[in-house]
Amino acid sequence: MMNYSEDPKTLDLYPALAFEEDLTPDIVEDHIEEKSKTIYEATKGWGSDKKQLIEALGMTTDEDRMQIPIKFSQIYNGDNLRDLMKKECGGNDFGLALQYLGLTPVEAECAMMKKACDGLGTDERLLYSVLCGRSNKDMELFKKTYYKVYTRDVVEKVTGEVSGTLKTCVISSLQAAEEEYDPGFHTNDKAIEDAEKIYAAGQGRFGKDTKELTKIIVLSPPKHLKNVNSYYADKYGYTLFKAIEKEFGGDAEKSVLFTLGLKLKPFETIAKLIKAACAGIGTDELLLTCTLIRYQKYLPYINLAHEELFQKSIQERVKSECGGNYKKLLLALVNKVSPEE
Repeated sequence: MMNYSEDPKTLDLYPALAFEEDLTPDIVEDHIEEKSKTIYEATKGWGSDKKQLIEALGMTTDEDRMQIPIKFSQIYNGDNLRDLMKKECGGNDFGLALQYLGLTPVEAECAMMKKACDGLGTDERLLYSVLCGRSNKDMELFKKTYYKVYTRDVVEKVTGEVSGTLKTCVISSLQAAEEEYDPGFHTNDKAIEDAEKIYAAGQGRFGKDTKELTKIIVLSPPKHLKNVNSYYADKYGYTLFKAIEKEFGGDAEKSVLFTLGLKLKPFETIAKLIKAACAGIGTDELLLTCTLIRYQKYLPYINLAHEELFQKSIQERVKSECGGNYKKLLLALVNKVSPEE
């Protein structure tokens, strides 16, 4: 298992192909053309072959999904794969998951974030899970792609959706300004200084400054934040996680805890997000879909953390929470990278 607890770093989600300046259809791999043809055959005529669609889009990796929409559009006269999935399978849980799988990983995240902001009210949990704890290079590409697809600045979009400390957390995350770890700057003295700043902004003052505390967590590189957490625990008797729980509440607390967790315990944090999507009465299918698609390449490690935390695999959770073709599609996505024994 990748030991992020020993050498923590912010996870990169996008595949290398996402950063290619000229991803032309000519460089697409052979099996991508086969999948494109399978999708077309599955949607010809009346109705659609859901089993074939699950095989063609569910059994894919993020690298595959960088290429499939491009090749499909090239072969079939500019047809948009996401639009086809919406037309053939609708906007139910299964259809929406296929729509996201019919986009490149970057475009899919843009669509997920827009979905979190559409309609009455904002889906805060989906919003911060997409935006927080991101690497600088992924965030820069995300912002560029969002503007290209929707011709609107994503910071402007989000600014009107949230407020307070939650707003500070997501807007600071959107700045793509996490410091690069520098052992000459991020010294033990700097860790002690930041631990004391966090205490002074919260527990140590009358009228806490949660925004200052949030910015330190969002902008600090994981390796430095690990040292800050150690010094904080030694001096004040509890970890940064407990400090946040003491000082925050509601979605603000959840967003900052999520950001801190992604930096220090990413696989446990994502496993807990999957569990949270399935907690209580009813399942948050949208959050579950988005989480499994976005973090697919890390699912082997997330699955281990999930089993350790909850004594069941992600597949077992999906089987108990979902049904029909939607269940089959999510299982295909998980099993592609983390097969059941």
